Amino acid sequence: MTTDQPQPAQPSRRPRVAIVFGGRSSEHAVSCATAAGVLRAIDRSKYDIVPIGISRDGQWVLVEDDPSRFELTAGRTPEVESTAAHVVLPLSTRETSLTVLEAGQPPQELGEVDVVFPLLHGPFGEDGTLQGFLEMSDVRYVGSGVLASATGMDKHYMKVVFAGHGIPVGPYAVITDRAWRSDRAAALASCERLTYPLFVKPARAGSSMGITKVEDPADLEAAVEAAREHDPKVLVEEGIAGREIECAVLEGHGTDAPRTSQVGEIAVHDNHAFYDFEAKYLAEADVDLSCPADVPPEISDEVRRLAAAAFESLGCEGLARVDCFYTDDGRVLVNEINTMPGFTPTSMYPRMWAATGLSYPELIDELLELALERRTGLR
Repeated sequence: MTTDQPQPAQPSRRPRVAIVFGGRSSEHAVSCATAAGVLRAIDRSKYDIVPIGISRDGQWVLVEDDPSRFELTAGRTPEVESTAAHVVLPLSTRETSLTVLEAGQPPQELGEVDVVFPLLHGPFGEDGTLQGFLEMSDVRYVGSGVLASATGMDKHYMKVVFAGHGIPVGPYAVITDRAWRSDRAAALASCERLTYPLFVKPARAGSSMGITKVEDPADLEAAVEAAREHDPKVLVEEGIAGREIECAVLEGHGTDAPRTSQVGEIAVHDNHAFYDFEAKYLAEADVDLSCPADVPPEISDEVRRLAAAAFESLGCEGLARVDCFYTDDGRVLVNEINTMPGFTPTSMYPRMWAATGLSYPELIDELLELALERRTGLR
């Protein structure tokens, strides 16, 4: 890994990339599937690869460089298994190498790594925790920094920042753990100003984990409990009458403005109440992607403008996917931003860039180039 230097990393050899995936969140399997896609597509003639998995109990392990082991299918859920040996990252700016430690064995040096490609989704990876760990030792990595990652993960504070920057969002309520445990009736009453249907979701989860569409107030309490299985903090959003339009954002080089893709629209077949986990990852035939989406040019322009504005409002770096609503009365609202969006070859983010002219392997290369250009420390 690079030493403490203000200028961008410029290794004289092929850059060495640590692809880190798995993790402690409920999106462990999705992260594995993302890693399978990247391992399969990354340019091996340009980069040396070190695949590192994080088990569900948080152990970092060196894993086999075999994409097929980590693919997600209807009949198989991939998993990073704990092992006797574990990988240790540098813990200061003076150290530069990865090390494998195993009881009773001498330490095994893995050598320098120039950049980390963190492919973790959800808490303990996408939420600024891993980013903070890497920042402590001046390690370059793909994607947003600590603050943007943490704010982008917490849908409550994400909306607060958006609103503070004049970015329109839909009506919502927040139920904290303390509010739920101290006065459940009052917590439910805080949602009475919202118009049904409601979408109840964990405040800090992704991949549609723990989300319930609620049509009847009698079902709200159970929906909150279902979301709390993933996160004690719950977001309750008013259903928006309209279409879901998405846009992929890519950081500009140097002082260039963020780049935005053609906008896309997901159409989910009637056997899914919404774009749930199964539709996203296990039933691709039940989902249709239109890119560019069939919307008026001025709406496409507005979605792209708001996507770039959302990216900059959080101080994002690298990549993000911004999800918007195009309402029946002609408005555009920002629903959320994902600082590490689904990144399998069939995920929305890469597919929107492919429709815009940047292929999946080219996108991976572009993200690594952006990370290698980034200076370490405060920026």
